[in-house]
Amino acid sequence: MADACVFCDRELLRSEAEVYLENEHCVYASTRDARDPPDILPGCGVIVPIEHRGSPFDFTAEQWAATHELLLQAKAAWDERLAPDGYTLIWNCTPAGGQETPHAHLHVIPRFDDEPLSGAGGRSAIKVPENRRPDPFAPGHGRARSLGRS
Repeated sequence: MADACVFCDRELLRSEAEVYLENEHCVYASTRDARDPPDILPGCGVIVPIEHRGSPFDFTAEQWAATHELLLQAKAAWDERLAPDGYTLIWNCTPAGGQETPHAHLHVIPRFDDEPLSGAGGRSAIKVPENRRPDPFAPGHGRARSLGRS
C-alpha cells in the first residue's frame, strides 16, 4: 500500500460503500467524498486498481479488462437501485487534470433527467447544490439500462 493512499485501503473502501465490488485487479466502491452533500447525486463511486497506479496510462491490459468488468457490474447495480437516465464517467489524470489523489480512479456517476444541470456533464457541474434533484433518492427513468448492450 502506498503511504496514506485512501484508494489502497480496501477495508476503508469496503466499510464506507453502499455498493462494493471486487475482482482480481480492481475494486469498485460507491464512496463519496466527505465534502459532498449526501443528497447530491447518490450512487457516485470509483473504480480503482488494487495495485497502486498513478494514472490509467499505467494500466496493464488485465487492469483495463478488470476495470471494464467492474464498470458493467456497477452499472447493473445502480440500474437496479436508482434507475438512472445516464452516466458520467471521469478520469482525472495528474493535478493539472484535476487529480487530487495520485492513485488512478474512474468516477462512475449516475445521472438523472430531473437534475437541474442535466446534460451539463463533468464533475464540476454535478457536485454543486444547484444540481440537487427534487427527490435525490427517487429512481430515474432507467434510460441508461440500454448502454453497453451490443
